[in-house]
Amino acid sequence: MPIKNKAMLITYSDSMGKNIKETHEVLKKYIKDAIGGVHLLPFFPSTGDRGFAPYRYDMVDPAFGDWSDVEALGEDYYLMFDFMINHISKKSEMYQDFKAKHDDSKYRDFFIRWEKFWEQAGENRPTQADIDLIYKRKDKAPEQVIEFNDGSKEHLWNTFGEEQIDINVKSKIANDFFKQTLIDMVKHGADMIRLDAFAYAVKKIGTNDFFVEPEIWDLLNEIQETLAPYKAEILPEIHEHYTIPQKISAHDFYIYDFTLPMTTLYTLYSGKTNRLAKWLKMSPMKQFTTLDTHDGIGVVDAKDILTDDEIEYASNELYKVGANVKRKYSSAEYHNLDIYQINSTYYSALGDDDRAYLLARAVQIFAPGIPMIYYVGLLAGSNDLKLLEETKEGRNINRHYYSKEEVAHEVQRPVVANLLKLLTWRNNFTAFDLDGSIEVTTPSETTIKVVRQDHTGDNVAVLEADATKKTFKITANGQVVMEQN
Repeated sequence: MPIKNKAMLITYSDSMGKNIKETHEVLKKYIKDAIGGVHLLPFFPSTGDRGFAPYRYDMVDPAFGDWSDVEALGEDYYLMFDFMINHISKKSEMYQDFKAKHDDSKYRDFFIRWEKFWEQAGENRPTQADIDLIYKRKDKAPEQVIEFNDGSKEHLWNTFGEEQIDINVKSKIANDFFKQTLIDMVKHGADMIRLDAFAYAVKKIGTNDFFVEPEIWDLLNEIQETLAPYKAEILPEIHEHYTIPQKISAHDFYIYDFTLPMTTLYTLYSGKTNRLAKWLKMSPMKQFTTLDTHDGIGVVDAKDILTDDEIEYASNELYKVGANVKRKYSSAEYHNLDIYQINSTYYSALGDDDRAYLLARAVQIFAPGIPMIYYVGLLAGSNDLKLLEETKEGRNINRHYYSKEEVAHEVQRPVVANLLKLLTWRNNFTAFDLDGSIEVTTPSETTIKVVRQDHTGDNVAVLEADATKKTFKITANGQVVMEQN
């Protein structure tokens, strides 16, 4: 089905029930019209990173179900699948065939062969300056040795985890794989494809190998052209300075709003609404808003919307106010990959405070774009310290596994019931149409007023909030929808 202007749930296949079938049952029974779409996080066979190291895309991991379960979910909700355009697992057919046959493999150009890549630049490359220039996720060169069956060795580009080997997006064999995989995804119900880590995909000598222009636009356009006949969209995923997503928006792609989470936290910690108002006025309508995702709470995304001092203040307050949030949970001790993200549920970042949390979600609902709600956030979940300590994986603090029975219990909590009510109302009120308008004012230093109106002017939604008192009132055409005194 086409993408609808209705909130999208982000969930794993086994986090609201044991598998996709149980997730579908839970959504129909307890969540109902609060969401209209589902981002089903990677459900393919994978060797790590909670599904983000897939080794094939032509089947569903049997632990989660099969294609019929995915397609059944797609009959009730618009769906988004992940495509890891930057990398694939070492267990993949491509890697295994290359390892076995070396230069006789049909996949000999599928990966970025480190030595061959740098040969183009001349002798004694890469230099330390070359390595230092690369936008890295590690404290060493992004390469990993491959030992072929014939006993020889090379290195392959390896940006992320040990299992996630980078793909040579410039090769024909990779592009053929991209096209076939994307078309197959759409045939199985994907209405939107999330391009995971796409900004790392293009490598070019003399650059930092991150969001390399103009080549990155060629890649995005090729993918969009592949999907266009099927009426499917792409959502490029990038955690960086807000100006880069705005560039993508200017090319008429959907984008993520990853600036809103930290900006909203700063607003609710400080009581000052000026930064939030500035951001809401700048934001495009063709986007998906977030407060939380399967990763941590992004910090770098809000730079220059918040000053460096304000970002530091908000980060310090998160550790002070947040429920059971400690700095070490976002460190190497807990396998944190990104120093620019803080590991916590959004509910716990606000001190497990129902009033602050519901106000934060009200802000998200009134922000330009379509709300995306992570499953832990939908259920106002607290930090899962048990799972965190069992796994020593920082991001697992925000990845609780809910049974069907737990979901049934959580939706009875007033904060969750009110959030579901707000989302259901928002999904069905035309004032939030993407071709409508938004007006943002700050009547005082601590208050904000957001007015959303459809293009006809017939339907108007108003949010009036006080960031210090955590009070708000929402009206629709003058009638009170919800009030928190």
